[in-house]
Amino acid sequence: MAADTLQQLSVLRCRDPEAVEDCLLQHGALSLTLEDAADEPLLEPDPGQHPMWQQTRVSALFGADHDLQAIRASLLQLGLEAADILTGELPDQDWIRAWQQHYQPLQCGRLHICPSHVDLPIEPDAVVIHLDPGLAFGTGTHPSTRLCLHWLDRADLLGKTVVDYGCGSGILAIAAAKLGAARVYAVDHDPQAVQATRDNARNNQTANLVQAGLSGELNLPQADIVIANIIARPLIMLKPVLLQCLKPDGVLVLAGILTAQADVVAASYLPELQRQQQWQQDDWVCLELTRC
Repeated sequence: MAADTLQQLSVLRCRDPEAVEDCLLQHGALSLTLEDAADEPLLEPDPGQHPMWQQTRVSALFGADHDLQAIRASLLQLGLEAADILTGELPDQDWIRAWQQHYQPLQCGRLHICPSHVDLPIEPDAVVIHLDPGLAFGTGTHPSTRLCLHWLDRADLLGKTVVDYGCGSGILAIAAAKLGAARVYAVDHDPQAVQATRDNARNNQTANLVQAGLSGELNLPQADIVIANIIARPLIMLKPVLLQCLKPDGVLVLAGILTAQADVVAASYLPELQRQQQWQQDDWVCLELTRC
């Protein structure tokens, strides 16, 4: 077996994924992936809740020097069925080249979201954001992110103050800065997202315009534009926070909302705000709201 060959071990279904995770990590798993093993969708949970599927598939990668049979024996001691534990080798390949082929440039109006390995001829008025996949959400591939990017491309941002609430990778904050915003505040509850935003802002020469920080710690001014690409329930719960940092004549942009949730989210902002416009891509909606 080549020194750089990866081995894979998969538990096809289990009821206690945490115990399986602990076992695999103790044996030196390089990565873990948890998936639904029984076609059981999880609806949006209540805040603070982290439900799991009744049956979970767990896959782990190990280096060439790991004894998968010994790991398999440890899993059997947890009460798993032998037929549910599969092992094998992954074919050698250039992993960097593999993700580069998968992650290609994306265009949203003037905005071009390009991974760092791509150097394409771009139109003279193009606005380029260099962004590689990372721990924080937001590479522009999700419909809700694309809807927000298109909204920013259409908006008049020159000299405006923008708040990106739930910034993830910082893609929307960086886009706003590159499209003319005078100051952008990027907020997230996840320290990794804040760090990713700072790194990406620096890599895109917008660190002087984008200030990133944790929610509750960043001193937010009243902004001309507040954009929040999260999911429906947190958007409803965040109403007091988002309204507090919105100027009286400001615009609030909400995304991460399924089509069936749009009316509920918009109604939750009454009577302070009214829905002005709505855009849809696939099953996702972006709402624009302003003061009544």
